[in-house]
Amino acid sequence: MKENSTSENKKVEHFKYLQVSPRDKSWGLAVTTAGFQHVHPGETYPLSSHPDGYNFPENKRRTLNEYQLVYITRGSGYFESASCSRTKIEAGMMFMLFPGEWHTFAPDPSTGWDDHWVGFNGSFIDSKIEAGFLTFKNCVFKVGVDERIINTYHEIFDIIADEKKGFQQIVSSLTISLLGRVYYKDQNHSLGDSYIMRIINQAKVIMKEDMVGNRSLEEIAASLNISYSLFRREFKNKCGISPGQYRQELKLARAKELLYSTNLSIAEISAKLHFECLGQFSTFFKKKTGVPPLEFRKRGTKNN
Repeated sequence: MKENSTSENKKVEHFKYLQVSPRDKSWGLAVTTAGFQHVHPGETYPLSSHPDGYNFPENKRRTLNEYQLVYITRGSGYFESASCSRTKIEAGMMFMLFPGEWHTFAPDPSTGWDDHWVGFNGSFIDSKIEAGFLTFKNCVFKVGVDERIINTYHEIFDIIADEKKGFQQIVSSLTISLLGRVYYKDQNHSLGDSYIMRIINQAKVIMKEDMVGNRSLEEIAASLNISYSLFRREFKNKCGISPGQYRQELKLARAKELLYSTNLSIAEISAKLHFECLGQFSTFFKKKTGVPPLEFRKRGTKNN
């Protein structure tokens, strides 16, 4: 473990490195380091020497055995990794470092920068990488200068500074929250998202108003001046399901509502939702819920 805090000779930095126990690892995610530093214009970067395995070598390409999430809140600079081409970094941007992959980054000497970081390892983050929530190529995020994110970094550092019993479980949860917030912002506020999300939200409104499916998805896309292939791809990318699946979920929700709140027969509900026949509706409903429509209604009546 190494800790440093100094403001001498214009240096402003705070960081700490932790020993992680097998029990900490069993939690699913363990924090290995956290810190922040204010780098003035013209200052040598990094400001201080760090433990072996963390320092940048002379060629400036470093490889870690952990993940790190680095957040820049002032100034500008650059970031580059084996999978990510050299990218200009500005205030409000964040980049992720992956274990086993070389990377390099530094502030612009004319501006310096403020950076915050947290390092971590564990089966939790490994599984999210495997599931594709975060990727080596998509490792730079525009999240804006967000006070809540900054506060989370400082809260992590404040907690690890004391190393009280059980502190790893708190800081690991804060780190997971940080990852979730970054993922959310990246999904909803990256370049081009404002236009795409307007299209998707308009399409959702149209589908809700036309739940029975009088208008095909191709017609909906055309009315929004977007090709169906692009519409389908972006809809699935942003919402996690295809437009067709979304429409089916709307139909299912409406079917449940009609079964619970009306005396319409199953055949009448099937016709109202424009299924070709009662059998098609029953098959659809049972596949989605695990029970036939009539049994679903009976269960709802009993519960009431």
